[in-house]
Amino acid sequence: MDSTTSDPPAAPPAAPPAGPAGPDASAPAPLRGTAADGLKIVIVGGFGVGKTTMVGSVSEIRPLSTEEVMTRAGEGVDEADAVPAKTTTTVAFDFGRITLNDRQVLYLFGAPGQQRFWFLWDQLFGGSLGAVVLVDTRRIEDSWYAIDRLEHHRMPFVVAVNRFGERGPSLPKVRAALDLDEHVPLVECDARLRESSKNVLIELVRHLTALHERPAREDAR
Repeated sequence: MDSTTSDPPAAPPAAPPAGPAGPDASAPAPLRGTAADGLKIVIVGGFGVGKTTMVGSVSEIRPLSTEEVMTRAGEGVDEADAVPAKTTTTVAFDFGRITLNDRQVLYLFGAPGQQRFWFLWDQLFGGSLGAVVLVDTRRIEDSWYAIDRLEHHRMPFVVAVNRFGERGPSLPKVRAALDLDEHVPLVECDARLRESSKNVLIELVRHLTALHERPAREDAR
């Protein structure tokens, strides 16, 4: 599938800081009084792919989570066979925050993965600079809808293969299976690890920056 993008943001965000906001990464980090620019990123993907985990691993504050215990009412509705150990599920969205500098703050929104909550995605996409598509190669077809919706909204995105500490198909094979445009960044990650999740966000920032600079390079020709 061809990937189309919207007009890039006027000023791409700076890369996420290298480490936690303070000596105790688990302590609440107050929003700086000088913060003026709120930058929104959405994390999407299939059911149980690791979106809540990624938000929680990289956020400088305790994430706002709408996780609820899965019950028998969801049987036959949520396709949980591939993730039998999963006992909770996001029913609205996850929310986290990263302070980039004195003025810029990155807000992370993790979208619910179940099909019955997909109607929320279009609302979460509003005002977003870009998105991360998390992929589980054991259920790669669960990622197609996320990519289709982002292309429909003409939103820049990167694709991150969540390895869950295991190996799987190579990135070229994943790109072919997703029919990704060659210009869409494709990376590996372990959403459980802060540094790995941070690197995914850095890759998205680089992609946004490249899209922002492309018109200027073309005009200079």
